[in-house]
Amino acid sequence: MESKQRLIRIVLLGFLTALAPLATDMYLPALPLMNNEFNVGTSLIQMTLSATMVGMAIGQLFAGPLSDILGRKPPLIAGMLLFTLSTFGCIFSGNIALFLTFRFIQGLTGAFGIVIARAIARDCTSGSELTRFFSLLMTVNGLAPILAPVIGGQILIIGDWRGVFLLLTVIGLLLTIATIYFDETLPKRLRANDFGESLRNINELTRDKYFLGHCFLQCAWFSVFFSYLSGSSFLFQDIYNVTPQTYSLIFGGLSASLVLGGLVPMKFAGKISEVKLLGWSVVQALIGGILFMLCVISEASIELTILSLFVMIPMGSILCATSFSLSMRNHGKEAGSASALLGSLPMLAGGLMAPLVGIAGSQNALPMAIIILVGNVIMLIIFIKRIAAVHMKGSKLRS
Repeated sequence: MESKQRLIRIVLLGFLTALAPLATDMYLPALPLMNNEFNVGTSLIQMTLSATMVGMAIGQLFAGPLSDILGRKPPLIAGMLLFTLSTFGCIFSGNIALFLTFRFIQGLTGAFGIVIARAIARDCTSGSELTRFFSLLMTVNGLAPILAPVIGGQILIIGDWRGVFLLLTVIGLLLTIATIYFDETLPKRLRANDFGESLRNINELTRDKYFLGHCFLQCAWFSVFFSYLSGSSFLFQDIYNVTPQTYSLIFGGLSASLVLGGLVPMKFAGKISEVKLLGWSVVQALIGGILFMLCVISEASIELTILSLFVMIPMGSILCATSFSLSMRNHGKEAGSASALLGSLPMLAGGLMAPLVGIAGSQNALPMAIIILVGNVIMLIIFIKRIAAVHMKGSKLRS
């Protein structure tokens, strides 16, 4: 019975944390088409990604503290219900301003699923077991970016981008129903007394230099990853002239590497230190960023460009799983607030980078390559200065 409950928990939490890729990746093949329908520039249509990311960043700041006060279940149900309603509203958006508004609300409320799912993981596990558990979440989560753009591309064959948001509405409704039957994981005796205590927890977290190091590391990665997300459809469809369906297959293949990457910390947690796995992922991501820049500058073939991304993209699963586990070890009591900061700051960084990718137009991938390379360099610096340095000094991190 325990193993069955654990499997159900992993699947549900995996889908809750997958809200971000579901809300973004499924409609990526439609971005160039929406560009024409709304009659706006490339940067503005990429703002529809940013609106969701910024909403998710802000929403997590509220979701974490609220879940520490009220328990995990009530804010989770409310968030999923509002996510479903705002997604439904996207379907009837007749102009870009209204669509951006619903996308922001969609991100704001969808954030409750993301941050509370991570807090539940910390409620149930710790140490190396948390790394394994979070790796399992990343594996389930990784299925979303594989399937989402492929499904989105197929929907475009028989309909338009509104069909994508209709399917997202159905998914949101199913998640809402599932959370109603989900067991509470935060006992009343462990809950924060009021919002003021939760805010004090956040203030305490911002004074923890090691914790902030992981926050900044993930900010840099999300800047890299969302630059890739927002620019990939234009890179492959407008520069390499592939169809939306072919692009969805390319994107799905790259996303499959995220699932494979997630298996690494799941297998080696407890055998190889998390900080070593994290360092390896940071270095390889930088190598991939350098190779991608070289491909863009030299106007390399599509095969080489895809290969360079295959070097970098799977590192995201290893990086997120190990960084999350290491950063949360000292913060079990304020898991909601800690999860909120770990989710909101990186999401905000990623959202702010998305429109910059298209600043030179849909036929120029250089801004995308520059942001990716710079983000990877910053990741390496943060890892060396803020994370590896702490472990080299022999600082004891409570598990």
